[in-house]
Amino acid sequence: MKAVKQTIKRDLKQEVTDRLVNAIETGRMSPANLWVSSASGGLPVNFATKNMFNGANVLLLWLEAAERGFARNEWMTYNQAQAIGAQVRRGAKGCRLVRFNKEEHIDPETGEIEFFPDPVAFSVFNVEEIDGVVSVARSEEFAPVEVAEHILKQTGARIVETGERTFYRKSTDECFLPDRDRFADLSSFYRAATQGLMHWTAHSSRLARDFGARFGEDGDALEELVAEFGAALCLARIGMPHGQIEHHASHLDSWTRVLKKDKNALFTAASRANDAYSYVMKRARMTDSPSIEWAAAA
Repeated sequence: MKAVKQTIKRDLKQEVTDRLVNAIETGRMSPANLWVSSASGGLPVNFATKNMFNGANVLLLWLEAAERGFARNEWMTYNQAQAIGAQVRRGAKGCRLVRFNKEEHIDPETGEIEFFPDPVAFSVFNVEEIDGVVSVARSEEFAPVEVAEHILKQTGARIVETGERTFYRKSTDECFLPDRDRFADLSSFYRAATQGLMHWTAHSSRLARDFGARFGEDGDALEELVAEFGAALCLARIGMPHGQIEHHASHLDSWTRVLKKDKNALFTAASRANDAYSYVMKRARMTDSPSIEWAAAA
């Protein structure tokens, strides 16, 4: 009797979640040692399209760059390299990412067409492992402190510098920060300020972000992850060092707990962080152009 070959569909969401959870638990990924260095180098960009990657793919590329010592944040697929006359070096290792295609389903009872996100894996290579790539000078030059201050003012958020704690008060819609001279440096101040802005975007009059109904007691942990990642995106966008991060151990524990419970949590948090980042950039009149690469699904 002829054996029937079975095809097992890979659970890409679980694979990505497991990799990032392992990186957090082993200390390879944390705001203190990964986002500080990788985010300071800017947002990962597709060299061929000039589009910025987003969502969980940003975390994967930052992790890959940190682990392998890449100084450049430009990536592209094998076919994209071939198309411009470049060549991926023999033995080069690609970074596996995930994009989402729309999969069509027809409800058997109503006949209505519904669309669901279908994860598809693809790999990109860092330009440091591709021969024949001509470096292009960055067209934007920022004075990070000036731009960060511009972002805070242009959003219209009420930011109060007083006391010793950093927090967002939903009842009064205010971001509270210690006086900036209490921080180790300006980068640390703006990291805390942009994190506050991310929480500010959750207000019902803005993005109306609330994880409580879906994630229950883990909703707060997911909101903190959104704020931390969103702040990293903002600072990476303007090329500012991510600053010192203190008292983050409990956050890391809560993040790994919620990510282990639900393989969709990472993608939801990354997508919402990108929404928050985009909202702030739009208010600051600093929209990304061209468009974001490989839009993530919630």
